[in-house]
Amino acid sequence: MADWLPLLLFVAVGLTLLLGYPVALSLGGSALLFALLGMAFDLFDPAFLEALPNRLYGIMTNETLIAVPLFVFMGVMLERSRIAEDLLDTMATLFGPLRGGLGIAVVLVGALLAASTGIVGATVVTMGLLALPAMLRRGYDPRLAAGTICASGTLGQIIPPSIILVLLGDILSSSYQEAQLKMGIFAPETVSVGDLFVGALVPGLLLVVLYIGYLAAVAWLRPGAAPAIPRTERARDRTALWGRVMRVMVPPLALMVAVLGSIMAGLATPTEAASVGAVGALALAALQRRLTLAGLREVVRRTTIVSSMVFFIFVGAAIFSLVFRGLDGDRLVTDFLTGLPGGTVVALAFVMLTLFLLGFILDFIEITFVVVPIVAPVLLAMGVDPVWLGIMIAINLQTSFLTPPFGFSLFYFRGVAPATLTTGQIYRGALPFIAIQLLVLLLLALAPSLATWLPDALY
Repeated sequence: MADWLPLLLFVAVGLTLLLGYPVALSLGGSALLFALLGMAFDLFDPAFLEALPNRLYGIMTNETLIAVPLFVFMGVMLERSRIAEDLLDTMATLFGPLRGGLGIAVVLVGALLAASTGIVGATVVTMGLLALPAMLRRGYDPRLAAGTICASGTLGQIIPPSIILVLLGDILSSSYQEAQLKMGIFAPETVSVGDLFVGALVPGLLLVVLYIGYLAAVAWLRPGAAPAIPRTERARDRTALWGRVMRVMVPPLALMVAVLGSIMAGLATPTEAASVGAVGALALAALQRRLTLAGLREVVRRTTIVSSMVFFIFVGAAIFSLVFRGLDGDRLVTDFLTGLPGGTVVALAFVMLTLFLLGFILDFIEITFVVVPIVAPVLLAMGVDPVWLGIMIAINLQTSFLTPPFGFSLFYFRGVAPATLTTGQIYRGALPFIAIQLLVLLLLALAPSLATWLPDALY
């Protein structure tokens, strides 16, 4: 029975989630019930729960996690200032004369929004409301339009500053130190959120380039699927257009460079850079005369809701983690992964497949704080590079969120798409972009330096 309790705990959490209970309560409540069950059969030491106050205090005093509400504030403020609308309208006018130009504009704006908000749901919904009507009105294949928007929205998973990279960086940092201590290394090396931010740049930009390459290929092979904007709708004064591009593009780009550049240059920690981003987004909205007291109140309210949800999940995940370890679940996971034939490669492939499937039913926050702390120390102790592992997990979950029939990005898009666009069309439109993401994941698996060479060169 002792070996089955940790597995039954996972099943209980899954069933509770399917019944519609909040994630934090599902994690914490199920864990406490299994702790009582374990104590009843003398299989769980209640001393594990005595560590809970220290765990919660550690969450409250963790300076890295302060970046979460700051980046959320930055993203919500930029969304409220209608930066997406301005960017899309300007980029569509710039690239419109090209076949597939509107699709390319959507990808570029999606990448910029990803670097601004780092929240997949917000980007997909925003782009779906703004770009989809324009693409359908101008004759784009509905499948291509749907796939482009859904895929562009998921870039928020990998292009920094991404919320998932902040959370993964914190988890992998503690997991890496734990793995080194188990190996007898008592002066452990560290990995930071900044390392993951820098490591994600090349894979993220590679995805953007491949998306644009695919759209260009479709426009060349099937011109009717991605037509150019009619001449009557194009800008007549190119000088004025470029002035508009500079006016719309420079402020958000300057903000993103300030955030990422300060981290890459070693001038600021991710938390300090997040504060720069939050203040910069506030200043940008004020300069555009789109900052009102009511708007600021709404931004603060939404930031509080999202941040509270994230930290409430932290609490539930902390309880779950303690009970899982108390039931000897970490030993079972270690024995299973290290006992797989094929060593590190097979163990890593198994973990990636498991995370991919869990991405259908769990959000990245739950996966990051429930599953990653269990499997990461084992993989890191087997010699896996922490930065490479973090980027692999991020792209893996990004692919999972785009994969039918359960991908979160597809659900977000379905909620704002018109009824004339069928679910089947949305699914078929996503398939080529899924193939691109799997290709990048394979390239990253074969060439880890894609994620590690830039952090190594800078730091």
